[in-house]
Amino acid sequence: MRRLISLIFCLLCAGIIELSGDSRLIYVAPNGNDNNEGSKESPLATPNEACERIHRWRAAGEATGDTIRVRIARGDYFLTEPLVFNPDNSGLENSPVIFEGYGGAKPILYGGIRLNPFQTVNDTLWRVYIPEVKLYGFDFEQLYVNGERRFRAQTPDRGSFYNVATSEQTVLDTTGYRTPAWATIRVASQQPLPKLTNAGEALAWFYHKWDVSKFPIIHQDASDSTLLFSAPGMQPWNPIDARTRFIIENDWSCLDAPGEWFLDKNEGYLYYIPCPGERVENTVCIAPMLEKLISIQGNETKNVQNLHFKNIALHAVSYNTPTLGNGPEQAAASVPAAVEADFARNINFESCEIAHTGVSGIWFKRACTNCSIKQSKIFDIGACGVKIGETVIRPNVSEITNHITVDNNIIQHGGYTFPCAVGVIIFNASDNKITHNDIADFRYTGISVGWVWGYGNSPSKRNRIEYNHIHHLGWGELSDMGGIYTLGLSEGTTLSNNKIHHIYSLYYGGWGLYTDEGSTGIILERNLVYKCKSGGFHQHYGADNIVRNNIFGGQIRTQLEATREEDHTSFRFANNIVWFDSGILGGIAWEKVGFKSDYNCYWDTRTTNIEIVPGLSFKDWQAKGKDTHSIIADPGFDPANGDFTVKDKQLCRKIRFIPFDYNKAGVYGSDEWKKEAELDPALTEAFDRQVEEYEKLGLSNF
Repeated sequence: MRRLISLIFCLLCAGIIELSGDSRLIYVAPNGNDNNEGSKESPLATPNEACERIHRWRAAGEATGDTIRVRIARGDYFLTEPLVFNPDNSGLENSPVIFEGYGGAKPILYGGIRLNPFQTVNDTLWRVYIPEVKLYGFDFEQLYVNGERRFRAQTPDRGSFYNVATSEQTVLDTTGYRTPAWATIRVASQQPLPKLTNAGEALAWFYHKWDVSKFPIIHQDASDSTLLFSAPGMQPWNPIDARTRFIIENDWSCLDAPGEWFLDKNEGYLYYIPCPGERVENTVCIAPMLEKLISIQGNETKNVQNLHFKNIALHAVSYNTPTLGNGPEQAAASVPAAVEADFARNINFESCEIAHTGVSGIWFKRACTNCSIKQSKIFDIGACGVKIGETVIRPNVSEITNHITVDNNIIQHGGYTFPCAVGVIIFNASDNKITHNDIADFRYTGISVGWVWGYGNSPSKRNRIEYNHIHHLGWGELSDMGGIYTLGLSEGTTLSNNKIHHIYSLYYGGWGLYTDEGSTGIILERNLVYKCKSGGFHQHYGADNIVRNNIFGGQIRTQLEATREEDHTSFRFANNIVWFDSGILGGIAWEKVGFKSDYNCYWDTRTTNIEIVPGLSFKDWQAKGKDTHSIIADPGFDPANGDFTVKDKQLCRKIRFIPFDYNKAGVYGSDEWKKEAELDPALTEAFDRQVEEYEKLGLSNF
């Protein structure tokens, strides 16, 4: 015993280990060295080496009862490989592992390289030589200048699109389900196209319905308006057609706007058009290199567990388009994430940041349980913010992800690489809680729940989607989208106390609450939904959903929609308040779908002679046995000032409406954190202008 005490004393004196209470401490700092001891006075240089030290301790049977804390000092860390956690460097039941930033600002772990300073070519063009490109074939499709995303050269410029005139497909291989495995696709543009100088590397992005397909251009006709692709065949339910819009990216001829760049892989030069105010001497440019920053990989026999991350920023993660392009894929389902976990238990992220990626943010994938991400910021993301579960259903139910918490996060500005991506998506997973998040500025859906179309077996049960603020989605770029989107048998799932507004699609869609194919057993209550394009609530088809005690206020075209007639009760619609000053009340097949409706309040500021659907009066609707106890009355809203407080308490009693505080939706905590969730007014004004422009065009819903 004396010899053991003496040994520990010597180690402490030498600084080889540092104990704090029941903790072992490892320090990492920008001025460290991976050959150092890892003490505060002699820190390591990389968190990767800290992972290796933990591995050695575990292999030696050490620190089995201690909390292991890896303290990372503020500063920049350029990783050359991801942090990998497996059962050999995992936390234990009595020995959790904590990676935490200290010293004020979050330490930033980069998955990229800092480029050399730019050189001036002329007044409007800079360039920088990147030897790794010329010598080793280093390639990248994202770029960050002074902490902001810059976009590859494209035509037309961002925010504008070409329109498809005609599309013709020649099937080369019919192998596959409904969709040809391979085809040549010829697309003619309605507008003249520039003569491409980089055909073979230039990429066309096609925006069709809810998907975006990206194909390399293999040939451009001499007419300049027709492009040829060799790619997976078009889906019969979502082809590239005359309603499809597209852009062309990554051609020298497209380099014409501030903030655009082009990488000449033959010469190794990156060319960049600076933004106003940028100067060579104060510009820092980061090119992403790694495809992942944290990989948590347990296995069928042993989990990674009790691993915690606090106050750490993860930046610059790469996505490069495959040689054959990207076929259409709802919600960018297969796109990887900067942080991925499989076979993981008790993995937690708190006060972290994931930003500037070509991929998704974080993915709790296979067999994850009791994991969380809380009070973190996920922004400037290439695809989805948070992904939960898998797109396949595992026969072993223990491998279906469950009990994941996503709480009090800011998830904004996503889908830059895959516009069809979702803020938070639950695939096949159960008992998850998505609460108090602010989700905004994506081109598609805010939250998606379920991954089974129709009434087949689905494991996605008892998911709670509550108190989220979901807004400014769509931007008129895609269709068939909503604030919250559901699929399949979902018994026990609740969508409640969410605040959803400013959802705008290109053609059809742009709904607030959207129960799609087979959505069943869902309760939708105490939600405020306003300023959506095509309906505060829309059910495509499903069964036994309950829509109660919601406020639907001032959608643009239609207030409520349903689509498919079925031989069962599709949903129950009760105790809701529907206020509007434009468009119509019920759309599509609202009159025909089998649902039960009563104890609702309807108010059209333009008339008291409300029509449920065009040509069907409220009185005639009641004569059909619908809304027999419902009323036409003014709830006293002031939407111009964001006030949806029910002024008439008697109205509440008449329809059995229970007032709720919709301002509790969104992030909570300090005023500073709440302020951080607010969008830049310039962005919301741009959204409003986009909606106004598209409404003037009068694009039809179908």
